[in-house]
Amino acid sequence: MVTVSDLTAPGRTMVMGILNVTEDSFSDGGKWLDRDDAIAHAKELVAQGADMIDVGAESTRPGATRVDPALEVERVRPVIEALHAEGIRTSVDTMRAATARAAAEAGVDMINDVSGGLADPDMYAVMAETGLPVCLMHWRTVEFGDAAGSADHGGDVVADVRDTLKRLTDNAVAAGVEHSQIVLDPGLGFAKTAADNWALLHALPEFISGNLPVLVGASRKRFLTEIRANRGLEANPSLADPATAAVTAVSAHLGAWGVRVHEVDVSRDAVDVAAAWRRGADYGGA
Repeated sequence: MVTVSDLTAPGRTMVMGILNVTEDSFSDGGKWLDRDDAIAHAKELVAQGADMIDVGAESTRPGATRVDPALEVERVRPVIEALHAEGIRTSVDTMRAATARAAAEAGVDMINDVSGGLADPDMYAVMAETGLPVCLMHWRTVEFGDAAGSADHGGDVVADVRDTLKRLTDNAVAAGVEHSQIVLDPGLGFAKTAADNWALLHALPEFISGNLPVLVGASRKRFLTEIRANRGLEANPSLADPATAAVTAVSAHLGAWGVRVHEVDVSRDAVDVAAAWRRGADYGGA
């Protein structure tokens, strides 16, 4: 059995680099569909300081449609196999149990399910069967597919996310996943308004002080592009990397287990600055 501690970066926040082998992801769709290009990009992210590569073949951007299950496996399996052979840690970003199982057979190190195990009735069982660490994310929606719009969080998004993540954790544990194998993700940008996202970041200390490690995935989300737009400046997902790095720095300083980012270079710098800041004169390098 592999636990989250086996994937933890000693003394600092773990950096998860995003590798989208998709046609339609919101910021880099289509760039890494070719297997060799995807592997080369993953190696570039590792060289920049990524500890793990999150491989996903199905976009959840607003307006996205579900990918054929066989195509999803066809896209992720060879990339994960190749990276595993190179000694590079990977997670698989999927809502399908069959894809998670195929990724586990290919050597993946973690299952990252943005539905928290709710999109596929077989997912919790497969999570337990593989014996791998898992990330359970909050996403309140009627139909899993795209993250557009905003859900009804009962007037208190922080309470809704906290309570839902507890329920997802209970579901996974009941299926045989150990507490030591679970990471939680508050689901920034998934059916949430900008106000919801900022409320969750404001409450991040509450989540981090809980019993399970927390992954923060704010990279290039629309609420961060608004930082520049609110000043009347050009704004798009790639121009949100500095704002993403700011979220990374604060999250790392607060003690988040990991951050999931597109642009690793600047966020790894932010993580290392946070580590140095926390240790003060005792800091001796990452």
